[in-house]
Amino acid sequence: MSSWNKWIFGGLGWAFGGPIGGIIGFALGSVTEGEVKFKAGSGATPPGFLPNDFSAALLVLCAAVMKADRKIMRSELEFVRSFFSRQFGEAHTQERMLLFREILKQDFSLAQVCNQIRQHVDPPSRLQLVHLLFGLATSDGALGVEELTVIEQISHLIGVGTADYESIKAMFSHDTNASYTILEIEKTATDEEVKKAYRKMALKYHPDKVHHLGPEYQKDAQEKFKKINEAYTNIRKERGIN
Repeated sequence: MSSWNKWIFGGLGWAFGGPIGGIIGFALGSVTEGEVKFKAGSGATPPGFLPNDFSAALLVLCAAVMKADRKIMRSELEFVRSFFSRQFGEAHTQERMLLFREILKQDFSLAQVCNQIRQHVDPPSRLQLVHLLFGLATSDGALGVEELTVIEQISHLIGVGTADYESIKAMFSHDTNASYTILEIEKTATDEEVKKAYRKMALKYHPDKVHHLGPEYQKDAQEKFKKINEAYTNIRKERGIN
């Protein structure tokens, strides 16, 4: 009977959690089919779901990015493991990594997944997702064309605007103009426009915007906010703005 687990859990996940629930449910069914049991009382995942929907979306999107170049790099797996270890602790990380390895084996509709995220995840959290995906893609020291293409596609499908996408991408760039791109302005902007852009971006990327995701995601949110401040500091030094 256990051979039907992945289909049963996948069906339940889809019914109650949409495409992402179906993917997670199918993965959970595969895990239990392999007789890997989640410890009772450890925060074990019910069929088709993770305790945090944002975590489920993140796992699926990470899988899409990692499979983009048809190579699963050890550095990428370690990035995912390290991220969840920092956020949730080792016990929960082991559970998520078991699911993640099964998700990597699946073929799924990225458009359907992104549509669900666009409908149910707020804009600041969607920006958080894109930032995390760039962190994953650059974890091996290089950003491949295939990975960049998938992240750009995801950004578009989940409703992240071009300016916001370019701003986040610039946070992982060594381009001399990156500071201006991060603040979503041209290098020809006036000093007053620079100050105005900084205030706007500082508000948009303030860690409080994603406080509802829980303290486990604050470190990454603070990293984004730090990049905004660094960009503004670089421009101020360059121009001698007080």
